[in-house]
Amino acid sequence: MQTTHRPRHLGKPRPQRVARRIQPLALLAACAALVAGTPAVQAQDKPVQLKLSSWVPAQHPLNPALQAWADDIKKESGGTITAILFPSEQLGKAFDHYDMARDGIADFSYVNPGYQPGRFPVMAGASLPFLFANGKEGSAAIDAWYRNYAAKEMKDVKYCFAFVHDPGTFHSRKKITVPTDVKGMKVRPATSTVGQLITSLGGTNVQASAPESRDMLERGVADAITFPWGSIGLFGIDKVVKYHMDAPLYVTPFVWVMNKGKYDAMSTAQKKVIDDHCTSEWAQKVAGPWADFEFAGHAKMAALPGHEIYKLTPEQLDAWRKAAAPSEAQWAESVKKVGEDPKAIMDALKASLVKYKSAL
Repeated sequence: MQTTHRPRHLGKPRPQRVARRIQPLALLAACAALVAGTPAVQAQDKPVQLKLSSWVPAQHPLNPALQAWADDIKKESGGTITAILFPSEQLGKAFDHYDMARDGIADFSYVNPGYQPGRFPVMAGASLPFLFANGKEGSAAIDAWYRNYAAKEMKDVKYCFAFVHDPGTFHSRKKITVPTDVKGMKVRPATSTVGQLITSLGGTNVQASAPESRDMLERGVADAITFPWGSIGLFGIDKVVKYHMDAPLYVTPFVWVMNKGKYDAMSTAQKKVIDDHCTSEWAQKVAGPWADFEFAGHAKMAALPGHEIYKLTPEQLDAWRKAAAPSEAQWAESVKKVGEDPKAIMDALKASLVKYKSAL
């Protein structure tokens, strides 16, 4: 057997030649990492599990939308950010959800700012009557608008996005057609701003979260409620009210907010994934299925026996608009108290509604 020896005068392979052999291998490895996404980077990120809190029932259309949002975060983070959704007030009462995000009881919370009158005066402007024509585009509009104020008004949490449901109205035991009909009635308002309208018309506000509302009406503690159409059936309120005003009276603003400490503990790459999912586009995506559900509730209610859905005449509608004017003035005063300009805020909201084709 013949053995080949390297001639002595050639010596060891030159370093340049070794480098040339290694460089293509390194280049191939780098290309493989790029093709596969960024697993090498993400492998360094610590796993994060998020607790998402929603106070609406498990079957509510908002919950699957929030889950889809979380699933996309898992995908975009290479599996390093996962989430568990807790619906039906499992982590705490609806009224407490802002503080739950602030205190870390939940990492993300679904908040109705109107459940705490006076605490979020700027956001309260979005629940003034006769502003929003729809919930889907309206969600993009309110988020784009509120981003200019959230860092100051909701400084205890990391703001993710805002959204609204499709417009709601009065559902009651007795027919309400003109503002004077509210005098002497006990009404569960959807927000503090709607509550101001009730008070100005001589009615009494009855505070109750959505899950508690049917019981209040059934026991006669309340005579009427302001609520969106689809949720009337979802919460069983259709069993205890008969009359339904067919007018886009109001929307309820909501926010999806995060615990600051949880966000701060994430890696730079993970923070970017969260930021990319806290946008006006995602506000509309998350709110879309719910908006469709509420809109469809109108037809479902009309098909039920023993219910009356009635439209307002132009004169009656005009009377409601005039009746709502003092509520806007009252809201303006509350905004001035925190050093903001109510006219500038309302003009900006209306401009955003026009831009996103959701102005009434």
